[in-house]
Amino acid sequence: MRGCAVDFTEFRAAAELAGMLLTDPRSLILLLLLLAAAICDLRSHRIPNLLTFGGTAVALLYSLAVPQHHGGGLLWALGGLGLGLALMLPLYLLRAMGAGDVKLMAMAGAFLGPDGTWQAVIFVFIAGGITAMAYALWHRVTAKLLRNTLQATELLFVTIAAGIRPDARASTAQSVGKLPYGVSIALGTAAFLVARQFTWV
Repeated sequence: MRGCAVDFTEFRAAAELAGMLLTDPRSLILLLLLLAAAICDLRSHRIPNLLTFGGTAVALLYSLAVPQHHGGGLLWALGGLGLGLALMLPLYLLRAMGAGDVKLMAMAGAFLGPDGTWQAVIFVFIAGGITAMAYALWHRVTAKLLRNTLQATELLFVTIAAGIRPDARASTAQSVGKLPYGVSIALGTAAFLVARQFTWV
């Protein structure tokens, strides 16, 4: 009986997730924008400004028009946008990701609000780590990837402690290849939306 109850709970959560996508245009629009960004990043290693800026505008306008009971409103969306930007900016300064990736996470933040954004970023980092490790294993550059990650982390902490702007040019690490981080942002954010729905049940 316990197993049946677990199955029913999972089925209910999945049904409510599908219902959320149908009844909450904000989440559905975000997922569609993330899918488009991931496809663009895979094909051209670029995320168009039209997509990120346009998506941000949609999120802000939606928050003005239809605030949510658990948050919402323009300040809520701007808070998520700013947090998404702030959390990714250091990695851009270290050249660990492109400007399009930072703008994409900021756009997602405008849809998620501050609380959702920092949680989604955790999922994004996990997805990025898994993707990078899979890439490294496939191309047999795991040791180089680990060295680069350690050096980038040390550089970030040293520059922050010194109160200066992080600069990737100070690093002597050799690149292991360009990863489409927009895909990790899309996967991580989508995983967060799914996990959040199951948590709320």
